[in-house]
Amino acid sequence: MSQPERKDTLGIVGVGVMGGGIAANLLKGGANLVVYDQNPARVQHFASLGAYAASSPADVAKQASTLISMVETTAQSEEVIMGPNGFQAEAQAGDIILSMATIDPLAVKRWHAELKPRGIDLIDAPVSGGQERAESGDLSIICGGDAEVVERVKPLLNSCARQVFHMGEVGQGLAMKLVNNMLIQVGTVAVAEAMVLGAKAGLDPQEMIDVIRQSTGHSVAFEMRAPRYLTGDFEPGGTVDITWKDQTLQTDFANALGVPLFLANTTRQVFQWARGLGYNKKDSSITVTMYEKAAGVKLGPREDD
Repeated sequence: MSQPERKDTLGIVGVGVMGGGIAANLLKGGANLVVYDQNPARVQHFASLGAYAASSPADVAKQASTLISMVETTAQSEEVIMGPNGFQAEAQAGDIILSMATIDPLAVKRWHAELKPRGIDLIDAPVSGGQERAESGDLSIICGGDAEVVERVKPLLNSCARQVFHMGEVGQGLAMKLVNNMLIQVGTVAVAEAMVLGAKAGLDPQEMIDVIRQSTGHSVAFEMRAPRYLTGDFEPGGTVDITWKDQTLQTDFANALGVPLFLANTTRQVFQWARGLGYNKKDSSITVTMYEKAAGVKLGPREDD
């Protein structure tokens, strides 16, 4: 069977934890999909599901007119979108690039300014919800970009999201994502400190969870983290490295805007502490173990890491 026309094809670079779920849902929705990833096994997997394989981001753009970048960092995203072997090398007027990673909003604004005169549209569309919701197609997607361009890609976004928010011009989706992430990441540390304090005072950790669930201290951060603190489920999830990266984005963005961020700067150092201990690829919930060791208590019957 011949490959479909470029104008009828979507392309994605980065089919790991989050991008893999998005790619799978695009295929389920009947999309003609081209994939590339630095891990050849991932490309092979999606080729077995009906996707077309590409040899580079530029090759993805050669085969597809709507292009998704779902890699981890700002530097990686710049290479995929703007690098010499990136999307821009083969992209054509009328194409749309979706930058879906959580990266620097100011960088995306710069790339948009470079691509727009060539007739190439760029929107930022970071996702919220984690791996399970990526796989179920139940993500929230937070967009920044021209309203007309966002509307054009709404069917694509709706195939992998429960909610799509448009926050304004390019970069505003990422600004909103950083605000959201800051709350859960600061909360992760606050919950660890509170639970360890209670345990040191002699409170039963499960009873603390039962009480807080019915009290004013309850939050999304609490519900995501406190049960893991007891069970020791520290497999990602959102890794320490990704959390530290996000908090660095938050504090750098705040510095550029002249906004003080006391809590985000402090909790960023907690995740840096965790990286120094070698917890880089563990779920960020593992930071509780550092507080446990400092206080000489444990929240659950776990072996030492």
